[in-house]
Amino acid sequence: MLHLFILLASSWLGKNMAARDCISTTTWGTVNGQEIKKFTLKNNACQEVDVITYGATLTAIRTPDKKGNVADVMLGFDNIEGYLSSSNPYFGATVGRVANRIGRATFVVDGQRYNVSKNLGENSLHGGSHGWNSKIWDARIDGDRVVMTLVSPDGDEGYPGSVTATASFRLNNNGELCIEMKANSSKATPINLTNHGYFNLAGHATNAEELYKHVLMLNADRWTVTDSESIPTGEIRSVDNSIMDLRKPTILGNVINKVPGGGYDYNFCLPEPFNDKKINFVAKVLHPDSGRRLEVYSNQPGVQLYTANSIPERNETGIAGKNGANYFKHAAFCLETQNYPDAINHKNFPNSILRPGNVYNHIVIYKFGVEA
Repeated sequence: MLHLFILLASSWLGKNMAARDCISTTTWGTVNGQEIKKFTLKNNACQEVDVITYGATLTAIRTPDKKGNVADVMLGFDNIEGYLSSSNPYFGATVGRVANRIGRATFVVDGQRYNVSKNLGENSLHGGSHGWNSKIWDARIDGDRVVMTLVSPDGDEGYPGSVTATASFRLNNNGELCIEMKANSSKATPINLTNHGYFNLAGHATNAEELYKHVLMLNADRWTVTDSESIPTGEIRSVDNSIMDLRKPTILGNVINKVPGGGYDYNFCLPEPFNDKKINFVAKVLHPDSGRRLEVYSNQPGVQLYTANSIPERNETGIAGKNGANYFKHAAFCLETQNYPDAINHKNFPNSILRPGNVYNHIVIYKFGVEA
């Protein structure tokens, strides 16, 4: 028995140490005297992911092309100062307490009205003026995962309830970056988290010239119609016979400038019935020249497709990014898995209220690979 115990213990220890060997930790500056840590996850497929404790933010994803050339395919900054700057459009951040928009920055829960911070005209975007993307999360390594934890107090940005949230990041040898976001609350409160990664599979610095070559397929048969301020009207419309129909592989350059608003910034609805216990196929994106491919899977009912329309035009000053890059309009795409925007104010949208005793659980998998 002792011999068997030693063998089992050695096996467990070996696996645990091997998992930890795939994750390295460095200090990445300070914010208000608090240390910011960067974790680098590695796998056996020459892929690496960097994530920092400021905003539980993904700062880099390095993955090979069909010739084995590794490039960073995620937009971001070289240092913490970039993520603190006003020019940061939520690059790679974990966004909450409520991602996307809340119309007029107000809602009612159980008969009581709450007013949250306005940071987009009269509306609220991505959790308000100081959302979870600008908080410093606690972090630990748990086997082959990095687990980050945040406590959002009752009244934070006007939201009810003290919420404890976790975001875990795991990179496996199949090229899957699995992000799992969980939350529980002391009071009934709306919750809708997302990761706001900006991707360009040709490499983060290649801008619209390469983004327009990407081929996108989106598993969505409906979309949520919005008003002039990008607030949902409550109408859910079929994508049939419209620029919103991306169910077949579509070259972005053929459609992006035909979309109202200068590019995609809309929530798409995955086919019903929705079941948050099931992981569904969301999207596939291919950059043909490099062969890099991204597949997205999630247990959420919607996904916001955003094509970086708000980044400055070429004739303006772009955003100064990593390694001397300048980012301009349509430099990247985002696939933000989520509940429908402003769901708290639309009874026909999926429930977004988290009640005490229940657990919000959001899984998204970004799977990177190559095609010849």
